[in-house]
Amino acid sequence: MRYDKQDQQEVGSRVRGELLAGLLVAVVALSLATGVRAADTFTVAIIDSQAVLERSKSGKRALESLREFSASRQRIIREDDQELKRLERELQDGTSGQNEAARREKQERFRDKLEHYQRRIQEFNRDIHKKQRELAQDYQKKIERVATTVAAKAGYAAVLNKGTGSSVRIVLYHNDAVDLTDEVLKEFDRLHK
Repeated sequence: MRYDKQDQQEVGSRVRGELLAGLLVAVVALSLATGVRAADTFTVAIIDSQAVLERSKSGKRALESLREFSASRQRIIREDDQELKRLERELQDGTSGQNEAARREKQERFRDKLEHYQRRIQEFNRDIHKKQRELAQDYQKKIERVATTVAAKAGYAAVLNKGTGSSVRIVLYHNDAVDLTDEVLKEFDRLHK
């Protein structure tokens, strides 16, 4: 239940997947709207949506907020874990001098705490994954709009997401001249302070 590099990659993967689908739809719509024909030059740009999320000012804030949310849940789980360990030690240490009723009561309290602990972990995991999904969906829409605007102004008919090692790489090679990541990042920061 930690928000670490793997979780960040998972969020990034979701953002990239959703961005790819959205950008391809936007590209088709843009192509239709601008009247691109088979005989016309068809120019394609590339962006790294994960880099936009991680390097933009609002993206950094959103990821930090997600990390803080996860860390607060981890602290609660650690406290619950320590309480469970304490109860378990009490059960083990006190078995010789306790009567049967007291021992059963401690065992029951331990079972109740353990069940609560397990439910809490599941609940926190659901909460964190929900926040990750919401973040991915929100930024997917924002990055898609900005990338579409930047690409249209620059005369590109299509924009593909570069992808990274943790996701499906759609683009195997590209010339840096068609990489709009920095331009999209600048415009994104201008619009989403």
